[in-house]
Amino acid sequence: MQSVRYEEAPLITVTPPGPKSRELLAKQGMLETRATIYPKAFPFAIDSASGSTVRDVDGNLYIDWFSGVCVLNLGHNNPAVSEAVEGQMRKVWHTMEIPTEARIDFLERIHKILPGSLKGHARVLFTVTGGDACEAAISLAKHVTKKKTIIAFSGSYHGIHQGIVGATSSRHYLEYSGVLRSGVFHIPYPYSYRFPFPVEKKGDEAKVVLRYLEHLISDEHSGVDEPAGIIVEPIQGEGGYIVPPLDFLPGLREIADKYQIPLICDEVQCGFGRTGKFWGSEITGTTPDIVCISKAVGEGIPLSLIAYRSEFDESIPEGFHLGTYRGNPLALVAGSATIDYIQRTNLLERVTSAGKKILPEFERIGRESRNVGDVRGIGFMIGNEVVNSKEDKSPSKQLAVSFRKRMFENGLLMHTSGHYGNVLRFMAPLVISDELLQRGLSIYESAIKSVSS
Repeated sequence: MQSVRYEEAPLITVTPPGPKSRELLAKQGMLETRATIYPKAFPFAIDSASGSTVRDVDGNLYIDWFSGVCVLNLGHNNPAVSEAVEGQMRKVWHTMEIPTEARIDFLERIHKILPGSLKGHARVLFTVTGGDACEAAISLAKHVTKKKTIIAFSGSYHGIHQGIVGATSSRHYLEYSGVLRSGVFHIPYPYSYRFPFPVEKKGDEAKVVLRYLEHLISDEHSGVDEPAGIIVEPIQGEGGYIVPPLDFLPGLREIADKYQIPLICDEVQCGFGRTGKFWGSEITGTTPDIVCISKAVGEGIPLSLIAYRSEFDESIPEGFHLGTYRGNPLALVAGSATIDYIQRTNLLERVTSAGKKILPEFERIGRESRNVGDVRGIGFMIGNEVVNSKEDKSPSKQLAVSFRKRMFENGLLMHTSGHYGNVLRFMAPLVISDELLQRGLSIYESAIKSVSS
C-alpha cells in the first residue's frame, strides 16, 4: 500500500467500499452474525488509525467524528496510553481482584477526580462493561434501600444485559432480550424539542418533570412503588445528545435527598471530558450517590466501574457483583494514563473553547437547512436533529442515514442516534486538531446541503 500521511485526511482515492474492504466485509458476513450494525453504517474495513483519523485497507483516509461512540476521547493510538499498556504487558495481564501496583495506582487516581463530595468519600467496584456498571449500580441501590423499583427516563440507554435492559427505554431491545420490563418506571426526560407536555416557555420542561416525579413518589396512590433509585444520564447519549435545562440535575438531587433515594448518574458516555468537564454532572455541580463509569476511561481497552458513597459499602456481602475480567491490569494502566493525560494538559479547557466555537457553526448550518430542526449540545457532544421539514418537525431517519452516507463517501465518519434514529451526533476525539474540525465541518455542511427530501 502506498504510504499516506494521516494528517492528509480526508483522502478518498478509491470509492468506498474499495475492493479489499468488500472482500473483508463479505468474509465477515459469512463468518459472523448478521446482527452486526456498524459495518452497515460504515461499510469499510479498517487498516489502522491515528489520532482523529482512520485509514481503511484500500488506502482511504477518514476524519473520525465517531470515536467508537465516545470511547477514544484521547484519539486512536494515543502514545501515552500505548506506552503504559505495552509496559504492563511485560508484567502481568490478568490477576482477578488480587492487588497490583497498576490496580492501586488507578484506584488512587480515580478517587481524586470523582465528582463533588464523592471525592475522598467513596468506594469503587469494578465491572466489565458500561451496561454491567449500570446493572451493578441498580443492584447496589436495591440492596441499600431494600426496595425494588427504579425510576428511569424516556430516551435512556443504560445497556442491554437482561437486567439493565429494563431501564433502557427502547422497546426493541426488550424484544431482542426476551425479558419483560419490570420494576422500572420511565418518566419523560426534559427534551425541549419533543417534550410531550405543554410548557409556558422553553426551559420549563425540567420543572414539569420534577413536579411529576415528586408526585409519583409522595402520593401513595400514584401507582408507583417507593423507588430504590433514580438512574439518569446527565446528558442523554443514544437518546439524541439531549442537554437538559440547568435546573434538572440539581432538582433530581433535591428530590433524592428529600425522600432518601440514591441518585445514580450514568456517566458512561458523557464522562471523562466529553462535555469540557471531567463529569457531566459537574456542569451543574451535582453529586450523585452512585456514578457509572466506562468507555473513555480505558481508551478502547474494556474497563468499567461504579463509585459510590462509602457508607453504602457497609452491608455489601462478599461476591456482591462478579465478573472474571473486572479490573484487568492492561485496562487499569490505560485508565491511569488517560487520567494523567487529561490532568497534565489543557484538554478540558480546549474542549470547552472548541465546543463553543463549533456549536454556532452547526447552528448556522441548521438555520440554513430545511432539514435540520434542532441543534443542541455542549463541549464535544452536539446533536443535529434531522427532520422532513422544520414546519412539521417530523423525524427523518431516512434523511439522516443519507447524510451519513454522503459524509462517509467524502471521508467523514459521523454517526446517528436519537429516539427516531434521526440525530447526527458530533463526538470527535477530544484531541482533534482545529484543521480537521474545519475540514469535517465543510464535509458536513456539503452533505446537509446536497441531500434533498
